[in-house]
Amino acid sequence: MKFSGYGTTEWQAQGAYVENPAGEKYLDCAGGYGMFSLGHRHPRVISAVKNQLDIMPMSAKVFFNRPMADLAERLAGISPGNLKYSFFCNSGTEAVEGALKLARLKTGRTGIIAAHNAFHGKSLGALSATGREIFRKPFAPLIPEVVHVPFGDTDALKTAIDQKTAAVIIEPIQGEGGIVIPPDGYLKAARELCTKNGALLIADEIQSGMGRTGKMFAVDHWNVEPDIMCLAKALGGGVMPIGAFMGTPEVWDAFRENPLIHTSTFGGNELACRAALETIAVIEDEDLIANAVRMGDYLMSGLEEIRRDFPDIVAEVRGKGLMIGAELTKEKFGGSVIMEMAKRKVIGVYTLNKPRVIRFEPPLIIGREEVNICIKAFLESVAETRKRFS
Repeated sequence: MKFSGYGTTEWQAQGAYVENPAGEKYLDCAGGYGMFSLGHRHPRVISAVKNQLDIMPMSAKVFFNRPMADLAERLAGISPGNLKYSFFCNSGTEAVEGALKLARLKTGRTGIIAAHNAFHGKSLGALSATGREIFRKPFAPLIPEVVHVPFGDTDALKTAIDQKTAAVIIEPIQGEGGIVIPPDGYLKAARELCTKNGALLIADEIQSGMGRTGKMFAVDHWNVEPDIMCLAKALGGGVMPIGAFMGTPEVWDAFRENPLIHTSTFGGNELACRAALETIAVIEDEDLIANAVRMGDYLMSGLEEIRRDFPDIVAEVRGKGLMIGAELTKEKFGGSVIMEMAKRKVIGVYTLNKPRVIRFEPPLIIGREEVNICIKAFLESVAETRKRFS
């Protein structure tokens, strides 16, 4: 951590900046791996949580819960297709666990298809779907009957899916896999293959959802309607941890026989639900999805110019909205670039499954001035890396 320039302590934060105890401010271009879509400590979310704290912080779990019902209604109104019901939990990996259980419960099948390089979490079921052996191998054997196929390869998916497949789980844009955009037609083909074979399509929008890519949900770029969708990270506005998995009425009917077959003590608590409700309102009121498009295009153009000037260091720039990856030509360059960015008080990180990709997921509230700071820091860091390895 010290070598990388992060051997300090985070102390306080506001907007797009994190501050250490010495008062040094860092521009947060990692955004909590997609969590801080509203930046740090957005005043409206803070106010909503403080207000709820004075009323009832946690759920008694025996009565109806108004904030939870309101949040479920709001999500149903903004989500793709006919996703009408929600189960609330505390994290992304919990959302994936619930989605996989629901798929098996609904279909009566046990097979799951996921993608190579996918990241769905590190609890046992989610880890089984995660597509990198470095995380999986120490905990083998994992959940059986989980098959991985290349992301974006329709033929491989067509070969793998059969009458034993309960679900195909896909990140519409792979996050930890290196900010990988699927080929046009891939998600629609996945939808069609699932329908044809009686399997369910699970969209993992934990990192890409809530406006991050320039649409409320990444599947909206391709007009694909999943049967189940997983949310977390930005859903709590960077203030409260909350996750959710959603489903269509047809899928949710599997819970009818025993509604208590899947529960969570803390899931759907009033504090987290109020934070999520205000988060959705802020995204809409402040037109943050449009800002993600504008600032994303501006940042992409700046990074692309750096790629053209340093093709020996930067191989490719790709992304949608403010979910952007800059792939370096060699993995060893990643640590140097991140270290140099930290020296310039800009937070940068690489993607877990592909360390040669530097991710840019700043808050959706970011402005042109902050984007310029980010571009300048990356430019100087790439230049310094070239010197170091020349």
